Amino acid sequence: MRFAISTAFTDPAEVLELARAADQLGYHALSVPDHVVNLETLRTPYPYTADGERRWPPFTPWLDPWVTIGAMAAVTERLRFFTGVYVLPMRNPLAVAKSIGTAAVLSGNRVALGIGVGWCEEEFELMEQPFGRRGARTDEMLELLATLWQPGWIEHHGTAYDIPRLEMSPAPTEPIPVFVGGTSDVALRRAARHDGWISDYLTIDEAVEVRRRLDELRAANGRADRPFSMIASVTDAVTVDDFARAGEAGVTDILTMPWVYYSGFDADLDQKIEGMSRFAADVIDPLA
Repeated sequence: MRFAISTAFTDPAEVLELARAADQLGYHALSVPDHVVNLETLRTPYPYTADGERRWPPFTPWLDPWVTIGAMAAVTERLRFFTGVYVLPMRNPLAVAKSIGTAAVLSGNRVALGIGVGWCEEEFELMEQPFGRRGARTDEMLELLATLWQPGWIEHHGTAYDIPRLEMSPAPTEPIPVFVGGTSDVALRRAARHDGWISDYLTIDEAVEVRRRLDELRAANGRADRPFSMIASVTDAVTVDDFARAGEAGVTDILTMPWVYYSGFDADLDQKIEGMSRFAADVIDPLA
């Protein structure tokens, strides 16, 4: 089992130090969230809370994911990075391909693209992208991105995007993994066609059921023998035995904030790094 650190709601002044510490302590990856803006009022309810209210207060920092990943890659050697999750259909696919491809090249292929279709219609409007049919557009964008990241001349003629013959250099030298977030059956089906799934909060028992469904979908797509990451934020995993049981359930990667186990969500930077070190000694090393 591998462990990834979530940087959601983290002070921007801390992210480089957390990346350095994660790299030194043997964590596998670091996750970066995504929103461009946070509107004061919304007509769109937030889908991941019972009351539709957002999990974060106003003026919570949201760094640009690919600028942040580029900066963190520059101060680390082994640590990998992924977005958790990047609102793909809210962007122009050529600009997305250039940013992510550049991050892959400069980091030595240490990036993965975690995507979601988005939930905030008003943010789409401000980004001048249609909210409707964003799922179908996401599927076509993923196909187009894989094409744009190939060396040589390419072209794409689809429903949403018509791309003439062109090349985008430099091309990544390895495929960029695609992880899909979301809890709907449509999201699970999309994940099963790609390289992994990123959960919202869930229990180990819930993870068992999701993994079973994902494996069924992967088999139906002829992908049962391909590597597949299940990246989960498991709410009831505390002890080594808990994390081992999550691994037996099919969770390949735990997404966590290790310092919360020792100092809570309001930990300062020193407490966060101390918590990362203690968690590595208490959980990661025994599992290894």
